[in-house]
Amino acid sequence: MRRREFIALIVGMNAGWPFAARAQDTARTRRLGVLMNRAADDPDGQARLTAFQKRLQQLGWSDGGNIRFDTRWGADELDRERKYAAELVALTPDVILASGTLSTGELQHVSGTLPIVFVAVIDPVSAGFVDSLARPGNNVTGFMLFEFSLSGKWLELLKQMAPNVKRVAVLRDPAITSNMAEFATIQAMAQSLGVVEVSAISMRDAGELERGVVAFARSPNGGLILTTNASVSVHRDLIIRLADQYKLPAVYPYGYMVSSGGLVSYGPDIVDQFRRAAEYVDRILKGEKPADLPVQAPTKYELAINLKTARALGLTVPQALQASADEVIE
Repeated sequence: MRRREFIALIVGMNAGWPFAARAQDTARTRRLGVLMNRAADDPDGQARLTAFQKRLQQLGWSDGGNIRFDTRWGADELDRERKYAAELVALTPDVILASGTLSTGELQHVSGTLPIVFVAVIDPVSAGFVDSLARPGNNVTGFMLFEFSLSGKWLELLKQMAPNVKRVAVLRDPAITSNMAEFATIQAMAQSLGVVEVSAISMRDAGELERGVVAFARSPNGGLILTTNASVSVHRDLIIRLADQYKLPAVYPYGYMVSSGGLVSYGPDIVDQFRRAAEYVDRILKGEKPADLPVQAPTKYELAINLKTARALGLTVPQALQASADEVIE
């Protein structure tokens, strides 16, 4: 073989090797861990996961084909979340999707190296998950639940729904920094909206929560605002029952609570965040690092109103508010 032809052959072979390696890498089945902070039979959790999977499929990832899902349902219960976080990390997935602050925290506690994309985390900087929103800097990035100014909107909404409210109880977990910020925002706006009293009800357990609401309900013209924390989801049925029993107008952070009988909610479209999280997972699977992907705030918010609950409370919902709602339950 002539020297020139031999060199051309070697060059051609070398040029083909990276392509072949990339094709083989793309073709291999990736492993994706998912830790959901809902029970497996929770319709809301199923809707979120389905939206995530559909968007991944649109991006070229087929469950059972080039990607394998390992899903666990922690239900925002500490022992379960901790157990399932350890199980998922032991499977050494290429990336993990974490739903909620508790899920993310338990996963990061087990592993500080596996890529994690979170959804619906309240304050990822204060929680220690990321260095900053613009530059996460570690193995974790994702989509934060909302900005603190949203809590002022909850108070405005409560007054629109129930103009006679003069006293507001904020249901919060005092151990969560973001709940304290939400409470402070509501306090700062209270006087301008004609609210003369803003108090806090701790909700670390069901007994504490119920005693607080019962005591608050002894005086008239009261309303409730729920902050964003895991206890809100865990105790949602109790909260809705107490609000109904003591005729307390209440504003919730999540739309599924209105579907369960709550009066009104305003908060981010979390299903949309799961779709967007699929795009981050796709980018990480293709070689990008969580440290280089900025944490993103919600881009879509939803207003939901339960007219049946409003009637039971003797409230008339303004037509303009109904018209602006994303969901109205008759």
